[in-house]
Amino acid sequence: MHPDVQVINHIQTLDQRIAALEKEVNELPRYIAIIEKTLESHLRKLEADKAALSANQKDRKNLEGEIQVQNQKISKLRDQMSSAKTNEQYRAFQNEIDYAEKEIRKHEDRILELMTASEPLDINVKTAETALKQETKAVEAEKTKVRDRTAADKAELEKLRADHKIELGKLPRATTAAYDRIRKKWKGTVASEVIDGRCKACQMMLRPQFFQDLRKGNDLMFCETCGRFLYYNPPVSFVDMT
Repeated sequence: MHPDVQVINHIQTLDQRIAALEKEVNELPRYIAIIEKTLESHLRKLEADKAALSANQKDRKNLEGEIQVQNQKISKLRDQMSSAKTNEQYRAFQNEIDYAEKEIRKHEDRILELMTASEPLDINVKTAETALKQETKAVEAEKTKVRDRTAADKAELEKLRADHKIELGKLPRATTAAYDRIRKKWKGTVASEVIDGRCKACQMMLRPQFFQDLRKGNDLMFCETCGRFLYYNPPVSFVDMT
């Protein structure tokens, strides 16, 4: 194997790790945004349930006030009815009392409806408040974890980039230019192993003479099909020493 290939393989490994870390660093804020958005949607749902429960309670209170007004009206009408001088006046008072009592029954029915509707709302609010406290705590813990992970990733990236620069400095300028060209073209594997006379990256067979030259390891060679750096690792023989 040509000595520069070992350096190239190391640089390729560094590039892959750097790319993975950069992707992770870029994705972590998006992950935080997602969990915060989910928490916000649950908070909005809780606020909506609270608003509905508050409106329900307000309506019931207004209806209870209306019932009190009608009861006062009935009490006054009965006092007036006792002083009625004619049957027509008496019946008029009675009709007004009947109407007020009808209004009271209508309000009472509506209060019962509201009370029935408020029960699941009240349960939802209490359940959601408990769940939201736990979720908020979990989200804050996750955000702390992500911040720590981001800081660790950035520290590792700084070291890897420094190592990358050092390794590039070990290669001739023409080789580093070729490396950059191949990396930009394929956005992945820059150096490919040859197995069974075939480029592992593009799976194309090498010409026999080309393969023989590659095995000698005297020159830095490129795949004639995909243009990647090529290297050959001879098979290892294991001898039974027993």
